[in-house]
Amino acid sequence: MREKMRMRACAQDTVVTEVPAMEDTNVFFIHGFDHKSVYLSLARLKMAAVFLVMLYEYSPLFYISVISLCFVVTAAMVLGWFGFDVPVILRSSDETESVLPVPEKRMVQVTNPFALEMGTSGVASVTEGVSLRPCCLEPCVLSCYWGCGVHALQGALQTHQHGPSRLSTPQQFQEALHFQYHHCQSFHISGEDREEHYSEMPAELRITDFGHLPRERYPLVALLTLAEPEARDTYNIAASVTVVHVPDDKYSLSARILFQYLLTAQGNMYELKSLFMSAESMGLSGATDPTPSTEIPPERQEREHGKEEKEKTPGMEDEEEWSEEGKAKDCVVCQNAPVNRVLLPCRHACVCDGCVHHFQHCPICRAFVLESFALFQNSPMEEEE
Repeated sequence: MREKMRMRACAQDTVVTEVPAMEDTNVFFIHGFDHKSVYLSLARLKMAAVFLVMLYEYSPLFYISVISLCFVVTAAMVLGWFGFDVPVILRSSDETESVLPVPEKRMVQVTNPFALEMGTSGVASVTEGVSLRPCCLEPCVLSCYWGCGVHALQGALQTHQHGPSRLSTPQQFQEALHFQYHHCQSFHISGEDREEHYSEMPAELRITDFGHLPRERYPLVALLTLAEPEARDTYNIAASVTVVHVPDDKYSLSARILFQYLLTAQGNMYELKSLFMSAESMGLSGATDPTPSTEIPPERQEREHGKEEKEKTPGMEDEEEWSEEGKAKDCVVCQNAPVNRVLLPCRHACVCDGCVHHFQHCPICRAFVLESFALFQNSPMEEEE
């Protein structure tokens, strides 16, 4: 005959009692344990198992679809919990605040004396030519190089960055190209000149196309340089290089600007990229392209050792229009504050200073936001408010 033994725990007042069992094994009961919750959990599991069996007997295909859907939703929830990017449809609707704040890129605003855009008069083609409209703050020289070699242009840009001299004149640019182009045509542009200039290749060259893709030559490369030596000491930007596509018999894509580069007097090179924003926020009637900004390439950032990135503006007139009329558009999130933030790398200008810290993804294209920068610096009075 067995005797009953009672033990009292030191940390808690839970009493453990050993009772005789029907067999030789001993069964322990813990007083105070909620047996009802265990029974309910087992009952729910049993009901779920019965439901799955009935579902499989009804339709195996439907059974597999339900199990797969449950697995996908569960996996998405687990990945979202650990910070992985998941599709928008699987994301929670109340996800409005980012885990980490969006880093702010330091920008330095400088004056860009050059601006070049496609003209609107005439039909652009290799045989008939193309019209260009330069907008310069100072007298400059527009040099059009038809059939410029791709490798020659890359070598010239590398010469500007790593060579002993900087490309600030058309003669220096021609020597850096090693004269690997079919035809060169120059125009002298005054500071008030806003007219379109028509450039074409001579008919005696009998060039109708530049071959199939990939090509070894660009149809047109336009170079803008300052005409007066005194102005070169005033501006930090020494030249502007624009690669233009012109349609021909082999490739009928409409004429457009492919790349734009700014060459500085210190030997740096920045690529101009457009900002994506609505026409209302720009405040420019009839404008087709937003104001360009520059981003330093990654290899340039490593070589510069953390040098600040610069934002290029085409002139003081555009800057005044941005400051006066560009703030009229409301933020796409709060619809209250003016748009003042550009998201990178998608370059969408769509949020204000307050809403930029609440999102990890762009509200327009849902691209992941790595960093952002401000279009305008707040005045001291605005900061105090």
